[in-house]
Order: sequence, then structure tokens, then C-alpha cells
Amino acid sequence: MSDSVATLPPPTFHEESGAVRFWVQVPGGQPIGAILTKPVLLYRFDAKPDGSDAVATYEAHRTEVDAAVLSRVASGSIEPVMLREHDLSKRPGR
Repeated sequence: MSDSVATLPPPTFHEESGAVRFWVQVPGGQPIGAILTKPVLLYRFDAKPDGSDAVATYEAHRTEVDAAVLSRVASGSIEPVMLREHDLSKRPGR
């Protein structure tokens, strides 16, 4: 784990919103908050529908998800960045 990831707050699953809330270090800037919902996790990464593996699924795909957040920030998105299905690469067979 890189030092910048180690200093970020840990990702959490927010039950009420059904989403993983996490932070991404923006190069040369402050960390930015982001949100990844259960439907996106299910559709893109085959997560469990109940969200019980949501944080583990995010962590398993952290590189891809964080890159999508940085891409959205570069195109002008502000905090919190809410990722949608089309922000992430399509999984084979989907």
C-alpha cells in the first residue's frame, strides 16, 4: 500500500445510502471524497446484492475505481464524486 493511500481515511459502507464512501488522493492536492453505490458494485464487479462485501470489492478494484474518480475530477467534477456504471470499464461478458 502506498503512503498516500495509508494516510487516507478507510473506506466505509454507509448502510443508509447503500454506498461505499472513500477518499482518493488528488496529485498535488487534497484528498477528495467519492461514492460508489451497491448497484454499480454489483453491475461492474459482481459484488453481493446485500452489500456485505462492498468495501472488500472496492478494495479489490481500488486502482481502477480511484482512476475513474481522478478522471472525473480532471473533467471538472467536484466533491463528492459519485461514480456511475459508465465511469468504470465494462467487465467481460457484461
